[in-house]
Amino acid sequence: MYATQALTHVVPLAEEFDKNKVTPGVLGFLVFAALAVGVWLLMKSMNRHMGRVNFEEAPDPDAGSAGADASGARAGSAK
Repeated sequence: MYATQALTHVVPLAEEFDKNKVTPGVLGFLVFAALAVGVWLLMKSMNRHMGRVNFEEAPDPDAGSAGADASGARAGSAK
């Protein structure tokens, strides 16, 4: 297909184009793609940081004696 034949097929489409219709165009796509890449990078960074977090909590030595006192106080106040 020659370039002139391709243009003859495209020109009628251009005439049917509504100039009053607003479309996002290439700039809208580029902004959306940049936001998508930014979110992807942030999620990747968040997953890396969450992998470094240690969720295991060491037992508090005071909690054992405080728990026994609290249970005794509750039992004594119930009488």
